[in-house]
Amino acid sequence: MAHIHTEEENKAVIAEIKKVTIILSVLTIVELILGFWMIGMQNEGLKLAIKGSIVILMMAKAFYIVAYFMHLKHELKNLIMTIVVPLALFIWFICAFLSDGNSFRNLRNTYNPYFKEQSTIKVEKKEHAAPHEAKEGAAHESTEAAPNHEAKEGAHDEKAHEQK
Repeated sequence: MAHIHTEEENKAVIAEIKKVTIILSVLTIVELILGFWMIGMQNEGLKLAIKGSIVILMMAKAFYIVAYFMHLKHELKNLIMTIVVPLALFIWFICAFLSDGNSFRNLRNTYNPYFKEQSTIKVEKKEHAAPHEAKEGAAHESTEAAPNHEAKEGAHDEKAHEQK
């Protein structure tokens, strides 16, 4: 048997839909404001707090969408199973993948120095010469290279002589 709504019931349903739509719109606008406000921030702790707030607002929106538009508002057990179980699995997956990736990175850096992270390798900062000075400097270096090369050969000859 079909249930026929009276005009008052229709008005109540429409009012409830408007209320949920306004709540979802406000939550979305607050999320956007927080997201755009976070773009220029330098403080990492405040950025993390804002990201957490955005996630909480997203969870509230998911609750309203599931509860009202999927008609699970009055079926509390199904609502909990629809939201809490996938969320718990999702959090578990994230933790598992992060710990596995972190473990792989640490092992790779420990046993293979080729893959050391760039942040752990110290690179000396070189001064760049002007283009016309670079040509003169190259000619100057080539004239200095010969005496150093001869000095190394002389040292090598001395070592060979001492070994005899």
